[in-house]
Amino acid sequence: MLKYQQIAAELETYIEEKALQQGDKLPILETLMAQFEVSKSTITKSLDLLEKKGVVFQVRGSGIFVRRHKRKGYISLLSNQGFKSDLEDYQLTSKVIELDVRKPTIEVADNLNIGLGDDIYYVARVRYINGQTLCYEESYYNKALITYLNKEIVSESIFHYIRDGLGLKVGFSDMFLHVDQLNEEEANYLHLRPGAPKLYVETIFHLTNGQPFDFSKVTYNYEQSQFFLQANSSM
Repeated sequence: MLKYQQIAAELETYIEEKALQQGDKLPILETLMAQFEVSKSTITKSLDLLEKKGVVFQVRGSGIFVRRHKRKGYISLLSNQGFKSDLEDYQLTSKVIELDVRKPTIEVADNLNIGLGDDIYYVARVRYINGQTLCYEESYYNKALITYLNKEIVSESIFHYIRDGLGLKVGFSDMFLHVDQLNEEEANYLHLRPGAPKLYVETIFHLTNGQPFDFSKVTYNYEQSQFFLQANSSM
């Protein structure tokens, strides 16, 4: 984690621990520079990161203010760090359905920008929130980048392992959303009836250098899933 990312994380923790509300003002730029003993550019990058995440907003000449209206149980559709941090007040568990090394399909190879002869990790699991099915997830990891996975890792937070275990820096993601009906296999995993509504999300996750490392397909249980988006001004 880079210094500005660390500071951003500490500021976000400070906002949560102090239970700051929307409109509450943070310390001025100079105070933050002295507190963290870093340059203006580092603090500015930290605040820009928090602004993109919808945690704060900045008003020129007035200061830095808390923005987020955080509702418990909602998953951010803009997060590229996995959704465990959005649901930290809930018990999240996983049941691993399948974990193996295989060759990619044409679809997977195209999305991961690899060859058909390259190796991938295939992970299928069901995620639970407080014991209730949240989603059925299929993920394909470029084995040249995600060099090792086991059942213990995929039972927990894979993204935590990627960041802290492998030391990789997760960058941006591209997300594609579909509204459809559950097929028989999905309904069986989610304990719902076939034909029930579903939100189906395909996401391609990239490292900070632009390399795609994970292509995931997630089918959410409509009874347990709530989502939020925060838009920033384009002006």
